[in-house]
Amino acid sequence: MQGKIIKSLAGFYYVESNGKVYQTRARGNFRKKGQTPYVGDEVEFSAEKDSEGYILKIAERKNSLIRPPIVNIDQAVVIMSAKEPDFNANLLDRFLVLLEHKGIHPILYLSKLDLLEVRDELDSFLQVYRSIGYDVARSVGELLPLLSMKTTVFMGQTGVGKSTLLNKIAPDLQLETGEISESLGRGRHTTRAVSLYNLNGGKIADTPGFSSIDYEVSQADELNQAFPEIAERSCSCKFRTCTHTHEPGCAVKPAVKDGQIASFRFDNYLQFLSEIENRRETYKKVAKKLK
Repeated sequence: MQGKIIKSLAGFYYVESNGKVYQTRARGNFRKKGQTPYVGDEVEFSAEKDSEGYILKIAERKNSLIRPPIVNIDQAVVIMSAKEPDFNANLLDRFLVLLEHKGIHPILYLSKLDLLEVRDELDSFLQVYRSIGYDVARSVGELLPLLSMKTTVFMGQTGVGKSTLLNKIAPDLQLETGEISESLGRGRHTTRAVSLYNLNGGKIADTPGFSSIDYEVSQADELNQAFPEIAERSCSCKFRTCTHTHEPGCAVKPAVKDGQIASFRFDNYLQFLSEIENRRETYKKVAKKLK
């Protein structure tokens, strides 16, 4: 039989096939191969009536996230709050770098707009992201049509109202919500497991909230490709390996100066590039000591 893993819990994998959910375990040979089934996997499995089934084969994955462990994702809703916590373009760009690198289409959703007295600055940020080609939603009504026929994960810094949003679009989930801690300025972690749920002809997954991101971009060219507007301009750079920092004939820096690339996006690119280079130097020093 063929199906998709929609939940993983205590060594059991719940596989949905033809509208029915089967409880399965993974065969021992997966451990020998160093393979682990994850939520989102398309699998081949066996299941006899009234008995526990077994996963026999895992299909090739198109992408995956490490934290949380989930695979074969079409798109991700990145939830950013207008206030409490304040909108943070640097953090948003970290999410976008991760998603671009993974080949996952980003959707930006703005929460807590009612707490914002003046929206001019936020609107200018949103216009930049729209111009790049990202979908932006500011209400459930705008968001729901974007979820149809797709497998969607929801991501966001702790305290932005992720569980509250999911409860609005899928009340049957009744996800636990946590209030903002005034002393810490962030929310308590309320989501503990990853599961896929049917919604609007597609599937949605809740994911644990977190305030920092571990992304796998480790090379300058990977970072370049993760900023679509920079990647487009870099095709005109004199050098194919241009990092847009010091090289002559760079086509990106003039585009920033002319306002064709938003300066805050370029500043974030430079910061992330510096972090990548610093990690590489640290690795070299550690490797040298170990010799």
